[in-house]
Amino acid sequence: MFTGIIQAVARIAAIDELPGLRTFTLDFPPGFCQDLAIGASVATDGVCLTVTELLSPTQARFDVMQQTLAITTLGSYAVGQRVNVERAAREGAEVGGHILSGHVDGTSTLLQVVPTETNYKIRFELPPALRPYVFAKGYIAINGASLTVAEADRQEGWFEVWLIPETRRMTVFEDKHPGDRVNIEIERSTQVIVDTVRDTVAATLGPLRPALEALLAEKGLTLDDFVTPSQAATRA
Repeated sequence: MFTGIIQAVARIAAIDELPGLRTFTLDFPPGFCQDLAIGASVATDGVCLTVTELLSPTQARFDVMQQTLAITTLGSYAVGQRVNVERAAREGAEVGGHILSGHVDGTSTLLQVVPTETNYKIRFELPPALRPYVFAKGYIAINGASLTVAEADRQEGWFEVWLIPETRRMTVFEDKHPGDRVNIEIERSTQVIVDTVRDTVAATLGPLRPALEALLAEKGLTLDDFVTPSQAATRA
């Protein structure tokens, strides 16, 4: 379990290809690895990885399976790349963001960065499979960072977040540019609520559903526009 509060930025020191997997060696800032043990979990750009070897007080290795490389951004990383890292939360730890599993739901493309005097507004692509779960004021994890969605447009397929100076300082988002891809993990309670409501609606409508969907499509709407959980329900 992770909290979505990035603790440090690490650097990929080496990448080794092995049969069926890829090994990443990460360099961490001093102090990050204190009491870190083999088998411990470290979220790396939002992907839960397991420590397989401790090389020094600031360096550790992680094995990444081909499936993980295929469905996350890790498959495109090179030596020297900087990544967000967070150690697994201890029992009783303060949850400053929201609960994350480290199981990425998909990737998204950065579309636009708008700097302001103090903040960054970043617009990301909203993949079709994730659209029912992303809405303004809801939680989302981007490269392991817990963020609040500022605006979202399901029809056009985008969402925006704002980054305060502290978030920019503590993460890799300063390195990102339009066209770069990031890892996305949706908020699990939101997923449960939305899927439950969708299943209930589908069961209730029965044979009327195709006709209703066709009618809504004429107006540029879908059933998902009417089953978004409220902010209160999501954060309960």
